[in-house]
Amino acid sequence: MTIADRADVSVTTSPDTSVRVRPLAVKRAVTNLVQNAADHGNKVRISVRTTELDVILSVDDNGPGIDEAKHDDAFKPFSRLDEARNQNKSGVGLGLTLARDVARGHGGDVTLSRSELGGLCATFSLPRHKEALKSD
Repeated sequence: MTIADRADVSVTTSPDTSVRVRPLAVKRAVTNLVQNAADHGNKVRISVRTTELDVILSVDDNGPGIDEAKHDDAFKPFSRLDEARNQNKSGVGLGLTLARDVARGHGGDVTLSRSELGGLCATFSLPRHKEALKSD
């Protein structure tokens, strides 16, 4: 079953969104974020915008979200948080950890906040200007 089969997905991007990355690593990280959103909500919004310094990808969902006090715990390996988000039986609690590791390996980060859709917003940011990266 694809993500689009599980959730209503919308994507918006800004023009001239480019950044040097290790493509396979970033693809895996972003896929984890989008799959998490589709696992916990039936509406997923993916948006990409650029600033002078960064490319910022946000993945919002309308699921139950994660209590702000538990945001740091969500990045711990094998972390399984509240029951509302544990309905996903296929995951093992590594998606956010791996996404953050990839972002930080590129000089960026992943942060969590409350989504405008009512659930969770995972923001994956990368610097626009980075020295050449080792390939995957």
